[in-house]
Amino acid sequence: MSKKIIIVGGVGGGATVAAQIRRTNKTAEILVLERNGYVSFANCGMPYYLSGTITDRQKLIYPEEKFAQKYDLTVQTHANVTKINRNQKSVVYEKHQTEHSVYYDILILSPGASPVLPDIEGLQQANTFPLRTIEDMDEIEKFIQFNNPQSAAIIGGGFVGLEMVESLHNRGLSCSLIDSSEHVLKRIDKEMAIHIDEHLQEKGITLYVNDGLKSFSDDGTSLLLSSEKTIQADMTIMAIGIKPNTALAIDAGLEIGETGGIKVNQYMQTTDPHIFALGDAVEVTDFITGEPAHIALAWPAHRQAFIISSYLSGNPIYDDGIIGSSILRVFDLTITATGQNKQTLIDNGIEFEETIMKGYSHAAYYPGSKELWMQIVFDKNTGQLFGGSVIGFEGADKRMAVLATAIKGKLTVADLASLELGYSPIYSSAKDPLNILGYKAMEQLGN
Repeated sequence: MSKKIIIVGGVGGGATVAAQIRRTNKTAEILVLERNGYVSFANCGMPYYLSGTITDRQKLIYPEEKFAQKYDLTVQTHANVTKINRNQKSVVYEKHQTEHSVYYDILILSPGASPVLPDIEGLQQANTFPLRTIEDMDEIEKFIQFNNPQSAAIIGGGFVGLEMVESLHNRGLSCSLIDSSEHVLKRIDKEMAIHIDEHLQEKGITLYVNDGLKSFSDDGTSLLLSSEKTIQADMTIMAIGIKPNTALAIDAGLEIGETGGIKVNQYMQTTDPHIFALGDAVEVTDFITGEPAHIALAWPAHRQAFIISSYLSGNPIYDDGIIGSSILRVFDLTITATGQNKQTLIDNGIEFEETIMKGYSHAAYYPGSKELWMQIVFDKNTGQLFGGSVIGFEGADKRMAVLATAIKGKLTVADLASLELGYSPIYSSAKDPLNILGYKAMEQLGN
């Protein structure tokens, strides 16, 4: 008898694990229950649709019927799972105000995360928006189309906030960015983040750091900040963070980790061996520290889908930890980070050394060479790489990719200096800036 596999939630986690399972199991009965209207879509592409860079909305969406047909499975959208009955191995979901109950052999949870929307005095839903789903994107686009806003406030300087600043600025809106930290993008250490702050201001973005949103007035168009400053904005984007959707797991008695995500083992099993979980709702293990972490990125979700499908097919592989490689563009600047930064190492009581330098994207004598800022943190005794960030106008992405590979391979700064990277004056220097960074770090260690 073929197994019945129910997957709660779609998008990067649920839709991917459904596709992965079908590739290795042609007979399983697979049912995907998605509470929103789209089972699979490119959520990382939404800011670029709102900017006008992506003009065809449908390019972001994998149609439900096409997805179901390609992978020979059943999809139910607008299906809100309300309960897991572990003893009966069944789930209850509501669709069109009707309750349904279905049984499973294997249950996979991919409920994702929800944007944090604080209860702020004067907040008006008509002109204040999160950006997490296609429905959110459509509401923002509809507001811009029908109301022709001239100004926007973006609350939060993380990935979504920075991408939306660029997107709305490109639509012609005057933008203010408010962040409670001393600089945008907490993932980046202060010495590196200063380049981001400066670039935003050069592009005409009004930046408020070490500040927060206190209240709204005037129908949500006047914002009072914690500093008592007041700014005007026709619309507001709330991008202050996300929280894992764990209510279903908690109600079912599954263990929740210390970071607030669903606790899973190295095979993505919850504390119930018949229930797996993945994506933004789970707690993962940090590759460097071995400590619990919550990392909401697309790559880990896709990898976790492969881990689950491999386990279910009888060819188990395990998750050995996440380093959290990330990249985004803000106007002309590419920002990357991988592994630990200084603050997280300090928080974990790990001793380290740091090396920072400025290089250039390729040989300075070849036209078009651009500035490149690089930082690494590493073990002060062995030189093993713990993390790094690269920021620049060209070539930052490939340097981060090398650093991510080096960290995963547990290489040292000496290894970084000895990496044989391709050279042409069009692409690099005879010694790549990463090589020079490695040599500089070796000097600090007395090597």
